[in-house]
Amino acid sequence: MKINRYVDISTIDREAKKDYIDRHSPFVHCEASAKAGEKFTVTVKMGDEYKHPDDFDHYIAWVQIWNGENMLAQTNFTAGAMGNQPAHAEVDFKIVPQKNLKLTAMAFCTKHGLWQSEEVVVEVG
Repeated sequence: MKINRYVDISTIDREAKKDYIDRHSPFVHCEASAKAGEKFTVTVKMGDEYKHPDDFDHYIAWVQIWNGENMLAQTNFTAGAMGNQPAHAEVDFKIVPQKNLKLTAMAFCTKHGLWQSEEVVVEVG
């Protein structure tokens, strides 16, 4: 399966397809540092500027958070979970880190496939 990444799309295509690319891209939001052994919130939001559809045949089916090659958690959605209106699917993951993190999010659109975020590094002390 092809993995789509915002950074892999040429600058020209990014501008021409900004709404399409943005609404399918997961974005990781969290603090740059965390304390070992304490709960840490990582928010994954689908799209930055543009909302994703929530139709019967076109919706975000799931969002995952990864640390390197290890999947930490996943949230599943069904069609209509966002009220059948375009929306930014958003998930707060609570994790307890023990060492530095290299976080990426993966998300699956039922119509346009698998999408990966940029990596976010978190220093754990």
